[in-house]
Amino acid sequence: MRPMDRLLEIMAALRHPENGCPWDREQTFATIAPYTVEEAYEVADAIARDDTGDLKSELGDLLFQVVFHARMAQEGGLFDFDQVAQAIVDKMISRHPHVFGSAEIKDAAAQTVAWENHKAKEREKTNAGVLSGIAVALPALIRALKMQNRAARVGFDWPNAECILAKLSEEVSELKAEMVEMNPDRLEDEMGDILFVCVNLARKLNVDPDQALARSNRKFESRFGHIERRLAERGRAPSQSTLDEMEQLWNEAKTLESSRGRS
Repeated sequence: MRPMDRLLEIMAALRHPENGCPWDREQTFATIAPYTVEEAYEVADAIARDDTGDLKSELGDLLFQVVFHARMAQEGGLFDFDQVAQAIVDKMISRHPHVFGSAEIKDAAAQTVAWENHKAKEREKTNAGVLSGIAVALPALIRALKMQNRAARVGFDWPNAECILAKLSEEVSELKAEMVEMNPDRLEDEMGDILFVCVNLARKLNVDPDQALARSNRKFESRFGHIERRLAERGRAPSQSTLDEMEQLWNEAKTLESSRGRS
């Protein structure tokens, strides 16, 4: 028996109304969705760590999530796993006419444009808006980038990065004004505007904002780890140190990073 067929059998057994697993039987699309998202991130994490062994395992976990959703849909008379597979087969053939048809596309950049144009035509057929179909459950940073890219394709875009920098200064000024009264709703609103503009600036500079933030996260983690190690050598924890001392160790970490970069 093919492993895929065995996996489908296992899923059916787990969901069996009498002999299945109590936990698996109780699940719904909504309760499983967070696990699906988590598994996708774990796949990305394995790739980032260049751990192909872990990647194989994580891809299996993600596949199981697809099988889980398909099984619940089958039980509800909606669709089954084969129909899920057929839907993606049809979509890939339709969106790759240069592979499965007679169209000609020279490079990856041209394919990206063709892909987006094809999706735009699909939205037009259903009278869907430019921003339709962008998942609300996406991380806010990624969703902002996708919305901005969609809007830019129909001409709603800043002419250059300098204009966005000016807008960023304007939004910072508005945040400063709200900091006088410290109204939580207004502060959240203005802070969101700043972050949205920052995503737009990154897009205009051809920088992936999610990757850029992830890179800064790694730098912060590394430098703060240096602070903790150096303080531990002195028999203390960060909570037992002063801000000035930690700032000095932070700069020490930056200097070490620079020296390693030159070596």
